[in-house]
Amino acid sequence: MSKFALLSVSDKSGIVPFARALAEDHGFTLLSTGGTARLLRDENVPVTDVSEHTGFPEMMDGRVKTLHPKVHGGLLCLRDDPRHREAAKEHDIGMIDLVVVNLYPFEETVARAGVSFEEAIEQIDIGGPSMLRSAAKNHRDVTVVCDPSDYDQVLHSFSDPSVGASLRRELAQKVFARTASYDLAISEYLEEQQSDVPDLAAISGFPQKMEMETSKAMSLRYGENPHQQAALYGDFLDHFDQLQGKELSYNNILDVSAAAYLIGEFERPTVAILKHTNPCGAASADDLGTAWEHAYATDRQAPFGGIIVVNNTLDLGLASKISEIFCEVIIAPGFTDDAREVFAKKKNLRLLVSKAGFGAETLQEIRSVPGGYLAQDRDQKKISPKAFDVVTKRQPTEQEWRSMLFGWRVVRHVKSNAIVYAGDERTLGVGAGQMSRVDSSRIAVWKAGEANLPLSGSTIASDAFFPFADGLIAAAEAGATAAIQPGGSVRDDEVIAAANERDLAMVFTKTRHFRH
Repeated sequence: MSKFALLSVSDKSGIVPFARALAEDHGFTLLSTGGTARLLRDENVPVTDVSEHTGFPEMMDGRVKTLHPKVHGGLLCLRDDPRHREAAKEHDIGMIDLVVVNLYPFEETVARAGVSFEEAIEQIDIGGPSMLRSAAKNHRDVTVVCDPSDYDQVLHSFSDPSVGASLRRELAQKVFARTASYDLAISEYLEEQQSDVPDLAAISGFPQKMEMETSKAMSLRYGENPHQQAALYGDFLDHFDQLQGKELSYNNILDVSAAAYLIGEFERPTVAILKHTNPCGAASADDLGTAWEHAYATDRQAPFGGIIVVNNTLDLGLASKISEIFCEVIIAPGFTDDAREVFAKKKNLRLLVSKAGFGAETLQEIRSVPGGYLAQDRDQKKISPKAFDVVTKRQPTEQEWRSMLFGWRVVRHVKSNAIVYAGDERTLGVGAGQMSRVDSSRIAVWKAGEANLPLSGSTIASDAFFPFADGLIAAAEAGATAAIQPGGSVRDDEVIAAANERDLAMVFTKTRHFRH
């Protein structure tokens, strides 16, 4: 009795040599449809049309071709059940022991600009998922393949029966993950098309029902602490090329994400140093070497074991300076060959090349909470000084504006309560994550003192309003001459009055930047 393999693929990579091996080396009779069958015939691979096998023609522009008892009976029949075998014999149903199907490219189709609704609908595969699910359900007897990357191990399994059962189960799981992802993509697309009366959730980009389907990118040694298991999901790794060093850890990935978003704020040559996702030093200059000196000067202790990110190609000069300290990860859009030679001496140091831009999926953040999830847009509001209000009698000088805007770009990447003292395109002191804004300011002043960086003539940036005048007064006493903050406190008038009494220029941005 013939053993059948059914092949029907939209992604035809590797299908010809795989099919030829099935027929010539493993004795399968090949069944196929449409373009797959034509390709195999063109390559002189023996193949039988499914319509010939079923005795029922393809019809309705190919919408109906594999939805037939001779197909699904051959897939779902339990080989060791006498009643199933008898039914198959009575109705002349041959056993299909292998199914190779990948689905119509629905996701790719709807991702193209200008695709009509009708075009999208025609790319919804019906027969493909049906065959995959039938074969996967009966994976005890049937091998099912939905990914061309699995062809080689399937061929190997025919020569090594000891791996057959476990491989069939693994491939079945992969099928159900793929069909679930496929159905989710269709569901989300159809929901997006229901725009006649858009609701608030649709307008804001948050669907009424959240379903997440993503593949595991890598297992991690552990989470934030060694007793916590962890894994990375999604395409994070597609945004970076790792040139050397150990695998990224859970904490590295958090820090790399924070660093990538922070460096995206700047166009001039900029260096930022982060620890536990908080910037501990940042600076812009005409060249990366000067920017490094200014950023590192902010805090020479915290960078130990931290993350360094730059926005221009990292050269030998800067590599020689950075190599003097221990850090976990260095991120740049590129490294010169001699810089890589310097870093190669530190085998565990992770070097990452950052790729330009981030996808739309990074514009939202999702956190788990007991019983559900929180979702929000990322804090990426464009900084527009023209929308800011100078609320004091004295206008900021040009240098104060430059310093304030630099501090404002950094402070929204610091955990709340967040305070950043800045000079001319450089941080001087950073206070993060305190329960009181005054405490954050005190820490920033103390850090500046430890670094021997005078705050006279500095500016202060606060991620949220000063609830009392004491925080602003403390900044003035530390040497700050200008402040930038959202405003919006019931005591704004008191804070403004305190600024005017000390000849401090102050700007309200009207935008808060909390980071919990």
